[in-house]
Amino acid sequence: MPADSAPTNLTNHFLIAMPGLSDELFGRSVVFLCEHSEKGALGLVINKPSDILLPRLFEKVDLALGRDDLAELPVFQGGPVQTERGFVLHEAVQGDEGESVYASTLSIPGGLEMTTSKDVLEALSSGAGPRKVFVTLGYASWGEGQLESEITENSWLTVEADPAVIFETPVAERYERAMALLGLQPWMLSPDAGHA
Repeated sequence: MPADSAPTNLTNHFLIAMPGLSDELFGRSVVFLCEHSEKGALGLVINKPSDILLPRLFEKVDLALGRDDLAELPVFQGGPVQTERGFVLHEAVQGDEGESVYASTLSIPGGLEMTTSKDVLEALSSGAGPRKVFVTLGYASWGEGQLESEITENSWLTVEADPAVIFETPVAERYERAMALLGLQPWMLSPDAGHA
């Protein structure tokens, strides 16, 4: 990369695993990148549900889920880092000063926020909170230059994220829907391409 070119910022993009990526967690995965800079990247896998539903997670933190519309929502395996910690991706909820109303929140361009503090769960427990939520245990991260290297090695495709894939698309269809944002279907990217 020439010294005068700016590094690519993939915040608010999907990483779509190439068909040849056979890792147990990352194979056929779609990762929403919450943050990407020259120091590394942080994302949440959006299509690998755990066997825990949201009400059970709330029980574990001594709260009752006060939202019937979220009762069947699975908790997702967000990645291999800090798998005992919850991460809530949601629509931006801002107070009077234009800042998030939740304590530990990362604002993401495109109108989303990722919150790690319990106050967002308390809001959901009271029947309030963000209208659309996506909850994971754990996250995915890449160190400086690591993600760029994996992209160069054709492990990932990238495309600007569409929140509808996260919040409205059935889990089983998210990989194909993310691919479709690029005009692709998984069969078009056979891991055996180029072999006669």
